[in-house]
Amino acid sequence: MILAVDIGNSNIVIGAVQGDQILFEARLRTDATKTSDEYCIDLKMILEVYEASAKDVEGSIISSVVPQVLNSMKTAIKKLTGKEALVVGPGLKTGLNIRIENPNQAGADLVVGCVAALREHKPPMIVIDMGTATTMIVLDKTGAFIGGSISPGVKISTDALTGGTALLPGLQLDQPKKAIGRNTIDCMRSGIMLGNACMLDGMVQRMEEELGEKTTVVVTGGIARFVIPMCRTPMIYDKDLLLKGLVALYRENAK
Repeated sequence: MILAVDIGNSNIVIGAVQGDQILFEARLRTDATKTSDEYCIDLKMILEVYEASAKDVEGSIISSVVPQVLNSMKTAIKKLTGKEALVVGPGLKTGLNIRIENPNQAGADLVVGCVAALREHKPPMIVIDMGTATTMIVLDKTGAFIGGSISPGVKISTDALTGGTALLPGLQLDQPKKAIGRNTIDCMRSGIMLGNACMLDGMVQRMEEELGEKTTVVVTGGIARFVIPMCRTPMIYDKDLLLKGLVALYRENAK
């Protein structure tokens, strides 16, 4: 069993894969104040919930955009399994040609998502991850990572709108019935949910214009399943994209 851990700004996704089968996928809240012992307890409890054991773990791999949590999680995995975890970063073979001004600025999660997308789809591609931020990465027809865009995620937008305006209520992320809202809640849903869908459509169109060709659009991230049904651009939703990428990188580097 391979343990794959993706540490994001809001959540930590923990998945276990045996062969080609995803055994389970769980989430923890990202907490920079937790010690390695606390994360070790969390991991042990998750394994027990899914009727797995630390002795079943053949190896593990971590991608992280939160450096202060990365070290705690690495230590926790070593304490639990007795094995060092691989970390997505310098020194790890990815096979991805990163052609941006500073390749070291490419986030580990973005690299992992692109690696997974290239294994299943033909470039040119736009790989979208809708998490705390919404990232859009462009892979040209050779599969090279040539750049992209970063914008506030849906939750950040929602929190900023409801937290910064005294008269606007809290909001559930439901799909709006119409673009033209007839009450405050519907207007907010239209602006946030439909507005994000239109942003994705518009950005894909402009990126394709700059590339000079149509692309395959692959989307992941917890909020994506609520937004992409409202998009007019054909999109492929893959909730397990990062988990697949992490396992692929583990197997390539564990050789």
